[in-house]
Amino acid sequence: MISHFGIRRREFVLGTVAAAASGAALTPSSAKDLGTPASGTSLPKDLQWKADDALLVHSANTIETKRSHAGRSPITPLEELFVRNNVSPPPPSVVADPDSWSISIEGVKEPAVLTVAELKQIDIESVACVLQCSGNGRKFFDHNPNGTAWTVGAAGCILWTGIPVRSLIQKLGGVASGCQFMTGTGGEPIPEGLDPNTVVVERSVPVDAMEIALLAWEANGKALPLAHGGPLRLVIPGYFGVNNIKYIKKLAFSDVESQARIQANSYRVTPLGGKGSTEFPSMWQMPIKSWIRDPIETTKSGPVQIQGVMFGGEGGASSVEISIDGGASWKPAKLVGPDLGPYAWRNFSFSVDLPPGKHVLASRATDSKGNSQPEHMTPNDRGYAHNGWRAHAITITAT
Repeated sequence: MISHFGIRRREFVLGTVAAAASGAALTPSSAKDLGTPASGTSLPKDLQWKADDALLVHSANTIETKRSHAGRSPITPLEELFVRNNVSPPPPSVVADPDSWSISIEGVKEPAVLTVAELKQIDIESVACVLQCSGNGRKFFDHNPNGTAWTVGAAGCILWTGIPVRSLIQKLGGVASGCQFMTGTGGEPIPEGLDPNTVVVERSVPVDAMEIALLAWEANGKALPLAHGGPLRLVIPGYFGVNNIKYIKKLAFSDVESQARIQANSYRVTPLGGKGSTEFPSMWQMPIKSWIRDPIETTKSGPVQIQGVMFGGEGGASSVEISIDGGASWKPAKLVGPDLGPYAWRNFSFSVDLPPGKHVLASRATDSKGNSQPEHMTPNDRGYAHNGWRAHAITITAT
């Protein structure tokens, strides 16, 4: 299997830098970073089933889970899961009869068009994995990149159920010779008069991702809702959310990447002031990450349970350290709850006696390959993939 984080070593500009080299002094979050966005809008009519008290509404297509809820349990309730759409979704009628939704499979020895009902008769598998927007943590960059100013809430851990892509491709005779990429194409309607390549949600990933990918029709034991890609969604564990194509209508294997703008120009790790292109790394696998979710503002002095969540990295998150003094010293935290696999997140807890006063609480996770969160984050133009522990730290007051 290709190590997509080989890119990180060579050219994926998402690592440690000295504060001077980064051009920005990243500081811990404060209470002002955790409040309601300036828009102050309420949930859209079609999302009234969501838990309003757990969410921050940036826009109709960008809704964030509050930090106090982000990572509260091993599996994120759909009612609390963030919402992010690059374009407007299809009409709600597409989920009225989900079994009739069809998908075209191309670039295999026996191409086919199959309905969800037919997919369900081939194979089934469930996997718990984190769904995270590429821009999660964008607010922590000091250069104010364009895009939604997510803090930590554009992420959640979901139990997905569907057909393993590897089983489907085996059923269809295998991948055609010479194919290097797997490309998913979304079913969002494209307005007339526009070049489809400028708006279509179509993403390519290395072909070996088919070994872990699902075509999912269910999330957390329920039919996949429209807001999260129903009737059918491509799920690639360990990859950023943009690759997990909603309303998927085509899965194709080829020797080249998609030429759609979202693949060729957008979602690229571009230097500050640069323009996205194929010369820069694509947003594929997620790096190791963690954050503290409680306490986040004030707490009583004395015995305190510091709680948070960690995920990502090559082989999954394996350990996490906590600092109560802004990184001057670190101690290991305890992992809490079930281990749901390398692509799921893990909750953690740390017991400490906090004296009265201000404290900077930070977490620093390490994956099974030994990769740890960097202290600082190399800035990139679009504000992608922030996992620096210092900017994710929280300044609290113990009373």
